[in-house]
Amino acid sequence: MPLTSTRLLLRPLAIGDADDLYRIYGDPETNTFNPAGPYPSLHYAQQRLAVWMAEYERYGYGNWAIALRETPARIVGFAGITVRELEGALTHNLGYRFSPETWGKGIASEFCHFALGYAFNTLDLHEVTAVVRPAHLASQRVLEKAGMIKTATVNDVPNADPSLVYRLTSLQWRDHDSRRSGES
Repeated sequence: MPLTSTRLLLRPLAIGDADDLYRIYGDPETNTFNPAGPYPSLHYAQQRLAVWMAEYERYGYGNWAIALRETPARIVGFAGITVRELEGALTHNLGYRFSPETWGKGIASEFCHFALGYAFNTLDLHEVTAVVRPAHLASQRVLEKAGMIKTATVNDVPNADPSLVYRLTSLQWRDHDSRRSGES
C-alpha cells in the first residue's frame, strides 16, 4: 500500500520500475556528485532493482518509488531507508535520488522529513545515517534542515575524497520534530 506525504506518493518497488530507475540513475546530471557515475545500462538498473526488492523483502523496508501525488503514474525518484554497511557496521541509511524536474522545489526536504518520521515512529529505529559527497552542498542543506548532524567522514568510494557522514538518533529527531512543529 502506498504511503503519502503532503505532495509525495511513496510505493513499494515493482519489476516494471526498471525503466524509470535507469532514466533517473542513468542520467549524468543526477550523478554529478557520484564518483561511480551513472548506471551504465538498463540491464544494470534491472539488476539493482532486483537487489533493492530483495532487501525490502528481507528487512521489511528499503527503497520506494516516489511520485508526486498530482501525477502518480510518473516516477520522479527512488528513495528510502536501507541497511548499509558503514565502516564495518550495519546502519540504517537514508538515501534519495530525484529527477532534475523536481530540484529546487523542496521535494527532497519533504521526503527526508517523512522518511525520518517513518524510521523513528513506525520502524522504531534508534539511529539513521546519511552519506553525502563533500561538494554536494544542496544535499547537505537538505539533511541539516531535516535535523541530521554531520559527525564524521568515511572513505566509501575507492580513489575518491571521503564522504561526509550525517547521523540522527530517535531522541534527536523527537527534539527536532517538536521544535519544527512549534514553528508551524
